[in-house]
Amino acid sequence: MDQNVKWHGEVLGKRAVEALRKNNFNADFFNTKEELIKKLLEIIPEKDTIGVGGSTTVQSLGILEILSKRGNIILDHNKPGLSPEDVLELRKKQLTCDTFIAGSNAITLDGKIINTDGVGNRVASMIFGPKQVILISGINKIVKDEEEARKRIRTIAAPINNKRLNKPNPCTVTGECMDCQGPTRICNITTILMKRPSLTPFSVFIINEQLGF
Repeated sequence: MDQNVKWHGEVLGKRAVEALRKNNFNADFFNTKEELIKKLLEIIPEKDTIGVGGSTTVQSLGILEILSKRGNIILDHNKPGLSPEDVLELRKKQLTCDTFIAGSNAITLDGKIINTDGVGNRVASMIFGPKQVILISGINKIVKDEEEARKRIRTIAAPINNKRLNKPNPCTVTGECMDCQGPTRICNITTILMKRPSLTPFSVFIINEQLGF
């Protein structure tokens, strides 16, 4: 990474971390994947059952494979070959797992976490149920405020995720949200975490890399 780009990411990342801490989240900044993975292995007990929100950020770290090899049970509803019934059951189990790991659509510089879901299992598990929640974000998810977060979701996260999931929605043609009304729409629920949910231990880890959508 260019040193100037790295500097910029570090400045914004640490600003977001400071704001998140003020909003009662446990937040930290990492310059490398290796530093982040070391931290995750320290705070996730070996006996924990791990729930996973659909996240290309988490997948790109390889942390799920590492946790599985050391003995953690992984509740991943995105595994190939699962029946619709299996997927639903895993989503329900994620709501009461030991550790829930997910990515985010946007994190604001004033410490808010903003996400848009289709089913709602990811945002539901972030709010209440698991013994701890760990949110992982690349610096590309950092935005100025709520307005910029919603814009990022409409113009980046939504169309790319629709394309990734092979959904026949208008944004896969236009490249931006068209507020579609069809049955395959995946933008149904938007949550704004302004402060840490009071009964949920919640860590937000920002890494100085471009990760996910």
